[in-house]
Amino acid sequence: MMGSDGDGDAPLLDDKAKRMRDLLSSFYAPNPSMLSHSPTASSKHSTPDDINSSSFDPNHYMNILVNNSNLEGLLKRHVDMAAEIKNLDTDLQMLVYENYNKFISATDTIKRMKSNILGMEGNMEYLLEKIMSVQSRSDSVNTSLFEKREHIEKLHRTCNLLRKVQFIYDLPDRLGKCIKSEAYADAVRFYTGAMPIFKAYGDSSFHDCKRASDEAIAIIVKNLQEKLFSDSEPIQVRAEAALLLKQLDFPVDNLKTKLLERLEHSLRDIQLKPEEIKNASPSAREVAILEFVEAIHAFRVIFPDSETQLVKIAKGLITRDFVITEEYVTTRICAADLLGVLRVIWNESLLMDEVLQDSALSDHFLEGAKAAVKLYVESAFSQLLLDISDCLLKILKRDETEEYSLETALDASTKLALQGGRNLLLDVCKILDDDSGIIDKLREPIIDWVQEGLQDFFRQLEDQFQSFSGKNNSSATQIHGLTEAAAFAGLVLVLAQLSAFIEQTAIPKINEELAVSFSAGPYEYGPAFVPGEISRKFRSAGDKFLQQYINIRTQRISLLQKKRFATPKWVKHKEPREVHMFVDLFLQELKVIVNEVKQVLPQDMRKHRRSNASSASSKSNSFREEKLLHRSNTQRARSQLLETHLAKLFKQKVEIFTKVEHTQESVVMTIVKLSLKSLQEFVRLQTFNRSGFQQIQLDMQFLRTPLREIVEDEAAMDFLLDEVIVAATERCLDPIPLESPILDKLIQAKLAKSLEENTSSS
Repeated sequence: MMGSDGDGDAPLLDDKAKRMRDLLSSFYAPNPSMLSHSPTASSKHSTPDDINSSSFDPNHYMNILVNNSNLEGLLKRHVDMAAEIKNLDTDLQMLVYENYNKFISATDTIKRMKSNILGMEGNMEYLLEKIMSVQSRSDSVNTSLFEKREHIEKLHRTCNLLRKVQFIYDLPDRLGKCIKSEAYADAVRFYTGAMPIFKAYGDSSFHDCKRASDEAIAIIVKNLQEKLFSDSEPIQVRAEAALLLKQLDFPVDNLKTKLLERLEHSLRDIQLKPEEIKNASPSAREVAILEFVEAIHAFRVIFPDSETQLVKIAKGLITRDFVITEEYVTTRICAADLLGVLRVIWNESLLMDEVLQDSALSDHFLEGAKAAVKLYVESAFSQLLLDISDCLLKILKRDETEEYSLETALDASTKLALQGGRNLLLDVCKILDDDSGIIDKLREPIIDWVQEGLQDFFRQLEDQFQSFSGKNNSSATQIHGLTEAAAFAGLVLVLAQLSAFIEQTAIPKINEELAVSFSAGPYEYGPAFVPGEISRKFRSAGDKFLQQYINIRTQRISLLQKKRFATPKWVKHKEPREVHMFVDLFLQELKVIVNEVKQVLPQDMRKHRRSNASSASSKSNSFREEKLLHRSNTQRARSQLLETHLAKLFKQKVEIFTKVEHTQESVVMTIVKLSLKSLQEFVRLQTFNRSGFQQIQLDMQFLRTPLREIVEDEAAMDFLLDEVIVAATERCLDPIPLESPILDKLIQAKLAKSLEENTSSS
């Protein structure tokens, strides 16, 4: 089939370009046979229908063309082929013309070169004759001047020798002038320059000069030694003196040990003064450190093998600095003060490390900084523990004139436990936030130290509380020797509430701060802070301290009760005329207890409501008392006793040993319960006559009113007072109670007397 005209134009152009390249290549190729038989050519022209290949077959080409094209296509191919042949002929003609012009130009150039070379040969021969003439004349001049030049050189050598001889003779004077002007470098240079002559002729021709020069050099050596060992001379002058001595072959190495000892001794005057660093005042230490660094550099130049000793001296300086730093840390400093001291030591270590390469001074600094920061954290916790202990011990040491109440002690100790702990953590955070690069390798250890320090701090604080409460015998002896039992009871009450505060408030808030800034793990340097364990410790301790306070107060009241029942003979007791003084003492003790409890413990915010059973109990009590007052004989009294026992069966049971809460009402009520129960037991141990029984009745009846103002559970109080009266009834030989008018009269008389005493005292 015939293709379109547009599709055939591009292949025709490509074929034309290929034929032009092949034509030019065949024309310029040195061996046309190689071109036709090359692998590339054979690969490109391997088909017989390719008109440009050597294997072109005209018959085959025509057969393909006739079979694939119509008449119009054959005519078009004929016209195209005729045009291509014409173009090829034109291109070939132009190529021949261009090459012909190039051949003509090359021929003309060769002719000109040949004519120019022919004239140059004569000039070269003339130039050679001139060069030979100049050479012969130069040889004649050298021959004529040879003897004179040798004579001049001999005279010059003689002149130089005379100058040297003159220098040798003038050397003693020169050395003397150098000694006067202290130009020791010039003197050494002059003398070392004359040494070869002295070695050769010093024992003969220049004996006197050598002797005088040696004497002058001896003076110079002595002066240089003085400069070398002088502390007032700058280090550069001392280094120069050592170098000059080495040039004079003086055994300077023998002085190395002595010089190093003097250098180390001079460092003892360079004391680290943290106060000057804190006040940012200029210090002479900075100048001394710079001079020490220069001295290290000079020593390395003078004694190349002294680096080990110099490193030891430098490390000794850093060690002494950290010893002073550790002493400074224990004086209640803040984190900024510690960082200021560490920056100074760090900068000095860097200065020394620049001249003492491979000395590992930075590692030595890191070890010292690690110990100092750890001691700072431990000291901070120890100081906080000491502050809390001092605050609590003030309770024992206070007197009547000192205004230091239990409330003040509790407020101060709670602030120290919470805010003091948080301030400590914030202070250590400033160390962690330092961006100077000093603390980069200590961040994880610091976090571990804080975690461990908090754990140990609360453990030691709980142990200290136990010690203050008298659990430790030695501490208890010391405490009781300092104060009375009343102050000790106040201390125990404060310890109870402080333990509850730490367990409920301080530990959770401190743990929050800890989680924000000091969270890390695993803890390679110590155990992590375990708030649950610490909370359990303080919860248990708080309950024990509160119970101990109740025991102390009830024991004191029990002593009053023991004295009350041990003194009179109850079977011979006189008729009661007033409320016994024991009641006043008992109420005074309760007043002290209420005062202490109000200062320390919080109120119970829950509303206490009296039960119906309590109301019924009060009605039963009043009804029974009314019956008691109206019966006057023994038979009726015994009948009333039976009724009392029956009434007890229907009363609400009162629990004496209940769980004590950290509230005012709970503690006061527990003490009142235990006191009245103890009173009941003392009553059961006695035997009463009628008057003794009536005295107990009067005392208990009077206690009802003031106790209602103190306790919250009136029903329980009334029940226990009734129990005391019932116990006295059981132990009475003739249990006839006082009549109601007489009872009221005695109570009113006691109230009036108490009011009068209060008015007069105020």
